[in-house]
Amino acid sequence: FSAQEFDKLSDFFKAHYRLELAEKDLCVKGWNWGTVRFGGQLLSFDIGEQPVFEIPLSNVSQCTTGKNEVTLEFHQNDDAEVSLMEVRFYVPPTQEDGVDPVEAFAQNVLSKADVIQATGDAICIFRELQCLTPRGRYDIRIYPTFLHLHGKTFDYKIPYTTVLRLFLLPHKDQRQMFFVISLDPPIKQGQTRYHFLILLFSKDEDISLTLNMNEEEVEKRFEGRLTKNMSGSLYEMVSRVMKALVNRKITVPGNFQGHSGAQCITCSYKASSGLLYPLERGFIYVHKPPVHIRFDEISFVNFARGTTTTRSFDFEIETKQGTQYTFSSIEREEYGKLFDFVNAKKLNIKNRGLKE
Repeated sequence: FSAQEFDKLSDFFKAHYRLELAEKDLCVKGWNWGTVRFGGQLLSFDIGEQPVFEIPLSNVSQCTTGKNEVTLEFHQNDDAEVSLMEVRFYVPPTQEDGVDPVEAFAQNVLSKADVIQATGDAICIFRELQCLTPRGRYDIRIYPTFLHLHGKTFDYKIPYTTVLRLFLLPHKDQRQMFFVISLDPPIKQGQTRYHFLILLFSKDEDISLTLNMNEEEVEKRFEGRLTKNMSGSLYEMVSRVMKALVNRKITVPGNFQGHSGAQCITCSYKASSGLLYPLERGFIYVHKPPVHIRFDEISFVNFARGTTTTRSFDFEIETKQGTQYTFSSIEREEYGKLFDFVNAKKLNIKNRGLKE
């Protein structure tokens, strides 16, 4: 409203509702400490008696607590170009015993927030799965609309809508399997963001699984993709259940075979050594840091000489955004295999023709 309409509105409310229209001043001091008040669906941050900002708690998607601090995360607005992702409040420790101010704050937020709540029972639970990123052992509880990762220090609820892709990759030693879940938006742990969830399974670990639903529900919901009682190797069960719930295909390595007969190539990226998998429509590197590059993002690839020895070479990928990935110290024997693969996929090879 413009300033001159204040009087008109004021008269209108007086005449019709017998209410006074009061002016509420916002605090513009720019201080960042004050009092948080909870009223109805709002959290208001006040300095003195004047509010600085208000947050509608129905916009809060997640509320996590740390030592003396509370982090609120918000639902993303897909229409907005820029949106506020999180706000952190530092809660100073109080002298009173018994009540933890951080917990009290979080409870106030959570009572009104729109957080995914675990309603009903989990469809199934996988205990103590080995997770490479974020590192640790996690229990994974599978719910109808989200999966709940529960570890010693962290707890995540991951809605299936944020899952982009699923990958099942055999490790080079043929004894282990990686199961990779790519997420957007990623899960956050403090300042770190995880776009990928990587689970590591041993191939000979078996499990019998009973879904927490009756036969009809299973049949109606999954149409034969899952049954109430299943048994098999652990990685198969996890991938089958995930596939059925997330409703995405699982990407496995294509028909690429390296020199050693494995479907991946050992190489280094940045500081650590890992495995590069050529897939049907892209490359994926595990596990630190995980990288997934689709063929349609690649502007060209480059076979470069290894810096120190001639025993190895580097494989460089440049994307259309101009990002460069260098996978270094790949064994010389893999050269032919990788070259043929890249050729067959019709990717541009930058240094073609120099030493054809």
